[in-house]
Amino acid sequence: MHDDSAVLLRLRGLICDMDGVLTDTAGLHARAWKTLFDEVLAAAAGGGTFVPFDADADYRRYVDGKPREAGLRDFLAARGIDLPAGTPHDPAGASTLAALAKRKNALFLRLLEGGIAPYPDALRLLDAAAARGLRLAVISASRNAPRVLQAAGLTARFAVRIDGNVAQERGLAGKPAPDVLLAAATALGIAPADAAVIEDAIAGVQAARAGGFGCIVGVDRDGTGGEALRAAGATRLVRSLDALLPPPAAG
Repeated sequence: MHDDSAVLLRLRGLICDMDGVLTDTAGLHARAWKTLFDEVLAAAAGGGTFVPFDADADYRRYVDGKPREAGLRDFLAARGIDLPAGTPHDPAGASTLAALAKRKNALFLRLLEGGIAPYPDALRLLDAAAARGLRLAVISASRNAPRVLQAAGLTARFAVRIDGNVAQERGLAGKPAPDVLLAAATALGIAPADAAVIEDAIAGVQAARAGGFGCIVGVDRDGTGGEALRAAGATRLVRSLDALLPPPAAG
């Protein structure tokens, strides 16, 4: 798909989502969410039969790419469960969204202790983009992004990082609102039309479309989510980021 590389090469910047694009933290997040949600759903069922959280379909539809509390609210609402927002001071065992967010984060950090590595194709794309002078930014809804990037050895690769911490400090709305992506483009000093966004989450692709970005690449690594990414606004679909690399020079 060398037409993809032609699009990227005429742009000035590259904004990459972290989870699922640069690292397989999306898999860790999905596992943490499943553990948490299955506990909540089982309790809500009161000993009766419950439908467990689907770490693929439910994760993609309700929580992938969103701030933690938004993912909680959206999935639980879909299952008819309404919990109070609570406060950050709630103990982890409380039945509030804030407490559940705290528990989910603890589950994720426990999984992260096992280590995380960047995708090899992500490293190749970052190398090629840097060699051609593209300005690079990384975005994530996660407040653990600095820890993940450091563990994966990616921190120094990006001039700009807009993560869950920055979004909270600045009052930026989470995806599918375009705020985080627009903040990244502004920090890079380029217009959205001059940047490509690489996302694997439906909410992220929707945010890029809302922000008017010049190229929206949907990453469908397992080949199961391409249709949804295209419907959300992806202008290009790839299974591997190698599809975005410039073709080898002739001769």
